[in-house]
Amino acid sequence: MRIRYRRHRIKPPELDITAFLNLMVILIPFLLITAVFSRITIIDLNLPPSTAGDSAQDNKKFELEVIVRAEAIDVSNRNGVLIKRIFKPGAEHDYKTLSVVLQNIKAEYPDKLDATILSAPDVSYDTLIQVMDKVRVVEIVQAGSVVQAELFPEISIGDAPVEGAQGG
Repeated sequence: MRIRYRRHRIKPPELDITAFLNLMVILIPFLLITAVFSRITIIDLNLPPSTAGDSAQDNKKFELEVIVRAEAIDVSNRNGVLIKRIFKPGAEHDYKTLSVVLQNIKAEYPDKLDATILSAPDVSYDTLIQVMDKVRVVEIVQAGSVVQAELFPEISIGDAPVEGAQGG
């Protein structure tokens, strides 16, 4: 006796993706709403201007220079005139006094936009960034809200001269 085998055509099962699509329809808006969109801030920095040039013109022109050292912050004119030395009172520099000094300088030179920040090698990155923030803007309370006013937004950055050496 001969056994006949019937060949049944086996159909592949159909994929039911309805549940998956429902999940995606709910999950994607939820993730977009709850996502934290971080803002990347970039500060444009410039190299300090060269010291070569007409010395008579340099003496007339005010060039703000902030020298950050581990023990103090010096605010001076680029030609060597020290405006204010702000000593470090404790573990952190006195950024409030720095801000007040810079506001006074801005009142004298309202059209001035550039400043040079010179940092000693032993100054921490956090200290340098906080000094840069104080040089760029000041927070003023107006009508019960805090407003940022521009001081010297065009910042040049470089290495501080060796303590005791004459800049020039």
